[in-house]
Amino acid sequence: MIRALVVDDSGFMRMALRRIIEADGDLRVVGEASNGEQAVELAARLHPDIVTMDLEMPGLDGIAATRRLSGLPNPPAIVMVSHHTRDGSDGAVAAMAAGAADVLWKGSAIGALDLAGIDRALRGRLRHWAGQRQNLPRRAPEVVPQRPGRPVPDTPIGPGCDVVVLAASTGGPDALAALLEAAGPLPVPVVVAQHMPADLGPDFVRHLGRRGGVPAVLAVHGAVPRPGETTVIPGATDGHLARGGAGAPPNALVLRLAQGPGVVHPSADMLFRSAALVARRAIGAVLTGMGRDGAEGTAAMRERGMAVLAQSPESCVVAGMPRAVIEAGLAVGVGNPAALGARLRALAVPLAPAARTGFGREPA
Repeated sequence: MIRALVVDDSGFMRMALRRIIEADGDLRVVGEASNGEQAVELAARLHPDIVTMDLEMPGLDGIAATRRLSGLPNPPAIVMVSHHTRDGSDGAVAAMAAGAADVLWKGSAIGALDLAGIDRALRGRLRHWAGQRQNLPRRAPEVVPQRPGRPVPDTPIGPGCDVVVLAASTGGPDALAALLEAAGPLPVPVVVAQHMPADLGPDFVRHLGRRGGVPAVLAVHGAVPRPGETTVIPGATDGHLARGGAGAPPNALVLRLAQGPGVVHPSADMLFRSAALVARRAIGAVLTGMGRDGAEGTAAMRERGMAVLAQSPESCVVAGMPRAVIEAGLAVGVGNPAALGARLRALAVPLAPAARTGFGREPA
């Protein structure tokens, strides 16, 4: 049974959310709070798996409450459900940066409360994030023991690559901005898979531009990622790298968009696997996030001898994604976002032109 805590300053909305959440019988509301202070107190006492959080409430608001909940020893997953988290809003980006795993808008195109839309979307998201957060403590010891994992080739950590791929989820907006600020404009393309809902991309790109200080653009299907620019895969879809295509130079890296399986998009695994297949030498970095997305793609990159960095668990909002990479023995470097950015600045220099025997492979 998945245990949920409902937080909203509207009594009607708390009643409606309880009925929606408990409709299928596998989720149970164990408590209700009308403000952020009550939410923090109840979460510490009731230990819910998942919290639905309103944004604007009297006293402690939803953003501040999310930050406090993320600091608990075994924090619940948080889904922000609010009129102020419409896809593409500053509130949605702030919620994800504070530690919300997902955001869901209460409204509709005509401005009314859309309970039917919440009913269609909410339970599936709660189930997914409740499953992802199990056994994922927020803070990890400074030294994380590595498991043997599958054998991977030794990676010479020398400079040179043709693309940098980045992945993040919960807490990602600020971590990515800090990494990009420290890295500065790189002479190779950067492609980002940040878990986010549909239409959040434009505001997320503005956030990275403001905070990271480097040009950021939202990808379109068939786009050619450019050096000195960060290309963001849009929310609620996935992106993979390929070579050439209509209107692109024959061997140029292009980004193709299409939604793959799963609940959470964009998929880090899909992006990283494609980089392993078609890049001459990619560098990846896995940042803060709940779950294990990116671990399989990272393994594919390491099998090709490509370097992957991971955010240090103690600097994460939620350490699940980078921890999975570290514990599998796949990370060749670990650090906070600023340290990873500085490492990328040293490593991400263009490769010399080389003859090609096939996509992503150089002659021996």
